Amino acid sequence: MRGPIEGIDPMLMPVAHALVQAREDLEQLVSQVPADQVWTCPGGAASVGFHVRHLGGALDRLFTYARGDVLTDEQKSALRAESAAGDPPAALADLVHETSATIERALGQLRQTNRDRLLDHRGIGRAQLPSNVLGLLFHAAEHSTRHAGQAITTVKILTAELPK
Repeated sequence: MRGPIEGIDPMLMPVAHALVQAREDLEQLVSQVPADQVWTCPGGAASVGFHVRHLGGALDRLFTYARGDVLTDEQKSALRAESAAGDPPAALADLVHETSATIERALGQLRQTNRDRLLDHRGIGRAQLPSNVLGLLFHAAEHSTRHAGQAITTVKILTAELPK
């Protein structure tokens, strides 16, 4: 609980707080993960790189649906590439920077979101699964904190001292 964030409706403050916290958590990871471990999948778990990239991508997609828009071909392509390290592998600092920019855009969208539209119907994906603006924004916040937490846990696993 951080108090008000300028321009954010009090009804949406929990979403904004969750996104700000997720961004801060990710920014702290940059100095903790050796470059050669960003895309390591300990025990078959998803990599830190995936969690950071997916957090930003999912946030972008969910906020797109909340606006009532459909996904672009670029967003669909990015979704398919979320788990790929790339060649050369994407650096954690770059991934965090991109995700931070997505969070900033999401905060901007929250500032523009009218509380009278929070219960407006929104269909998700080709199947047009039923939701509403508030549901999508809340899910985006919850999903973001989940992946930030998973990234933190994965970092702890990767950097733990092994018993001698």
